[in-house]
Amino acid sequence: MGRERRTGRRRRGDVAQAEVATQLAAQPVHNLPVYEILDEEGLETIHRASMQILSEIGIDFYDDESLSILKEHGADVEGETARFDEALVLEYVAKAPATFTQLARNPERNVVVGGNHLTFAPVYGPPFVMDMERGRRSATLKDFQNFVRLSYLSPYLQHSGGTIVEPTDLPVETRHLDMVYSHIRFSDKPFMGSVMSAENAADSVAMAEIVFGPQAIREQPALISLINISSPRRLDDRMLGALKTYARARQATIITPFILSGAMAPVTVAGTLAQQNAEALAGIVFAQMCEAGAPVVYGSFQTNVDLQSGAPVFGSPESQLALFASAQLARRYNLPFRSGGMFTASKVADAQAAYESVQVMLPTILARVNFVLHAAGWLEGGLTAGYEKFVLDDEVLGMYHTFLKGIDTSEEALAMDSQRTVPPGGHHLGTAHTMAHFRTAFYRAELFDANSYEQWAQEGAQDAYKRANAKYKALLKSYELPPLDPAIDEALQDYMARRKEQLAVSH
Repeated sequence: MGRERRTGRRRRGDVAQAEVATQLAAQPVHNLPVYEILDEEGLETIHRASMQILSEIGIDFYDDESLSILKEHGADVEGETARFDEALVLEYVAKAPATFTQLARNPERNVVVGGNHLTFAPVYGPPFVMDMERGRRSATLKDFQNFVRLSYLSPYLQHSGGTIVEPTDLPVETRHLDMVYSHIRFSDKPFMGSVMSAENAADSVAMAEIVFGPQAIREQPALISLINISSPRRLDDRMLGALKTYARARQATIITPFILSGAMAPVTVAGTLAQQNAEALAGIVFAQMCEAGAPVVYGSFQTNVDLQSGAPVFGSPESQLALFASAQLARRYNLPFRSGGMFTASKVADAQAAYESVQVMLPTILARVNFVLHAAGWLEGGLTAGYEKFVLDDEVLGMYHTFLKGIDTSEEALAMDSQRTVPPGGHHLGTAHTMAHFRTAFYRAELFDANSYEQWAQEGAQDAYKRANAKYKALLKSYELPPLDPAIDEALQDYMARRKEQLAVSH
């Protein structure tokens, strides 16, 4: 009974700490040296190879209107293939903003995308969820809303994300409405729009207009949305439809080639980078042709396949080399950069998941990635979102928040008065300086046990997986809805009801 009471006190403290941090956590700013893996000659070599791909080989656009837009703005269009000379590429890339601010329902949670700012967003897209008791199962709307709640409560996720999981219990044609509404209702952080079609994107824009106002979201975007390029070298009609809709509404898009080296790109890092760069630039150029100045993010989602089994590999050294170089390319073009995440091929939150996730996230931090999708919850190569994995990843994000601050060399940090008061062989445990800073001096990982073996055993001998299971449940139990203007809520629900009726008829 005593052990249960002690454990209960700790868990309540964890939740209280998370709630306080949720109110106070600031967007992280990169104060570290940026690690660059390519010298100027190497960077120029990749750029030149990309220009050859764009001007000689080309990118396919599977949409007639898009081809007309490209031709009108100077691209060489032959059939479904568009080719771009270097001057055209650089002219239109230069029209994109180097940084922008995405609006949040709570203005204190607006995020800056680009420059030295980092934004962490949760996992995106899994059709399955996983927890310790129920195992792996199809995701539902309840799971989706649970992960929105956990993202809202997180001190270290600045963003609510997008399709955190795919709610398979809802009709495909209308589920995007419930997902966008859930982000708006259950969180007040920034969120992503739907990209499965131009119509879904238009619904996302319309709902954002209800919340923020049509004019406000043209001045600063309320949506950021993921546009995947189907490597090698093609954009399909659905992605193009969403991209056109968002660009014309001046909403942000993340233009991301989806590449598995060895399958969708050459096996070499350099060959993959040249292809990825060409694909990303083609999408960014097209967005600027639709609407000059529309905010865009240069995206990279690259890993390799195991050439013996054909399975994707996460945390590979080759993918981290590509991440560093991709960040350099984005900076060369003066664009915000998206990459990284807590990637793993593991099916559960085990040692493999931990090693692979940190193997990806440390380069993500050192490369100064501006927008980090999949920063919490990713399992099974992105097929599954794990509840326990989510809160364990969030713990690591807290460590990176502290790491990103760098070293404080102020007079207070040097603590010279304290140095003078402690004799040789003494200690600093009771000094005024230590007492003034003891609550904030070091990051304290609540889910990682640093106590003695005896205390750990007395408190139930729990591993991190079990502690994470208790943590996510306590967080969900503590959750309270953020305020939302009832008139806005009513307008959103009315819009959803009308659209669901229209979509039901059309399908």
